[in-house]
Amino acid sequence: MQSKLPFGKKNYQLMIIGVLTLVFGFIVMSLDKEQHGFGLLGLTLGPIIVMAGFVIEIVAILHKPSK
Repeated sequence: MQSKLPFGKKNYQLMIIGVLTLVFGFIVMSLDKEQHGFGLLGLTLGPIIVMAGFVIEIVAILHKPSK
């Protein structure tokens, strides 16, 4: 019997990795000790990690599941 799910196992694994990356990026941004988050963590490193999480989510959605 063929599965009717729109995504495969690999898609869901990538989605979980993407969500964890997003959460980690927001945590990194919150760790910035500079006033209003204007330090390295809040303005550079955190947003780069968050953008990587969004890219992983896009790849997870567009990845074609194998049959």
